[in-house]
Amino acid sequence: MCALVALAFLIPLGVSLRDDVRDEALADAARRSALVTGALAVSTEPAAVRRAVEATGDDPATRPVVHGLGGDETGGRAAEADLQRARTEKRSVVTDVSGGVLRLDPVVLDGRVAVVEVFVPEADLGEGSGDTWLLLSAVAVALVGAAVIVVDRVAARAVDSTRGLVKAALAVGDGDLGVRVEPSGPRELAEAGYAFNRMADRLVASRTDERELVADLSHRLRTPLTVLRLDAEGLDSDDTSVGSFTPAELDRRRTIRRIRQAIVTLEGEIDVLIKTTRKAVAHEAGPAECDVSEVVRDRMVFWAALAGDQNRPHRVSGAQLRIPAPVPRAELAAALDAVIGNVFRYTPQGTAFEVAVSRRDGYVAIRIDDAGPGIANPDRALRRGASDQGSTGLGLDIAKRVALQANGSVSIDRARLGGASVVMLLADPEATPRQVNRFGLVGRMAREAREQKTGGRRWPRQRPADD
Repeated sequence: MCALVALAFLIPLGVSLRDDVRDEALADAARRSALVTGALAVSTEPAAVRRAVEATGDDPATRPVVHGLGGDETGGRAAEADLQRARTEKRSVVTDVSGGVLRLDPVVLDGRVAVVEVFVPEADLGEGSGDTWLLLSAVAVALVGAAVIVVDRVAARAVDSTRGLVKAALAVGDGDLGVRVEPSGPRELAEAGYAFNRMADRLVASRTDERELVADLSHRLRTPLTVLRLDAEGLDSDDTSVGSFTPAELDRRRTIRRIRQAIVTLEGEIDVLIKTTRKAVAHEAGPAECDVSEVVRDRMVFWAALAGDQNRPHRVSGAQLRIPAPVPRAELAAALDAVIGNVFRYTPQGTAFEVAVSRRDGYVAIRIDDAGPGIANPDRALRRGASDQGSTGLGLDIAKRVALQANGSVSIDRARLGGASVVMLLADPEATPRQVNRFGLVGRMAREAREQKTGGRRWPRQRPADD
């Protein structure tokens, strides 16, 4: 295909160059003829005419021949019919003869018409055409070679781009939604690459939204489930091992036991569902940031309704302004629900609690205080799967995992209200890094040594929300 295109371009060019060579040879013949016709206009003497003819060139075979002067006219190649036509029409005539071309130029001399014949050999007409065609052939070969190289490179890029799209499509089909392609190759394939990346992004967003919806729905089930559990705990004892009971009483206690067991099972299933979904969402969505104040206000809308049913005084402080934290919103909401849910689970109805938010010293602090009995062994409560209340310790474990995800920590202390104070510290993403001061470090180490001697426990600023 490339060779045909090159030939279609070069053949007309060769013909044009050949015509240019022929025209140039005929123009040279016209110049030589003009020398003789000019001499005839001055004098028709044979000697003068001979000198003019000899002046046109050294080759006798190509010197002009004058017809019609009445002398011995030899060496001419023109036919009598061509000479007569030139005399009659009184214009130049170009005719083909054996071995070349003749140019016949008529000259009017005192009532008679002479004709100057100039012979152009065939060699002069095609002079340089062989070299021209050789050059054109070389150009054609070069064009074909360049076209082959260019087409090969374009085809290689197209094949590589297609291969990348196929691999990425297979990876997405196998469940890897994180794969992307680098758009390359021809414009159509590059556009296909951009479209594939947009499709993969939308799939990730759709899947994340779906899992967020599942997690949020599970999340919202916790509040009515907590109400059911508290109401179930307020029922009579379900112990049937001691004493004698009527069949009706025995059936009633067994029903209460089944209700409590079903609630415990449902709570466990919801916890597993939330943890699994949140983990998948965090893995797919990657690093995220949320507004701590907004999350606290949103979750307290749910817990405030339950607190009103149980006559629990409650207060939220420090959650008016935007406070960013480097954790996904859903993760922080799950941690808050876990800790606040422990307050409702392990303190009597009517026990007050408080949620406070503060921001200082490079950290965001979320403090949940209650007026309950407190936690006798805080270190044990923070260990995974351990609890002083006979549960799995899942609530504090969720809070600890979220805090560590945000380069923070969780601590337990005695609350101002008299009960437990659970504090989540999250790194402040907008805080300016502070220079390390060795004197400040020495002072801090001294304070910690004094606290160890007195058996005190501390965390950076006991109640930042009260400052």
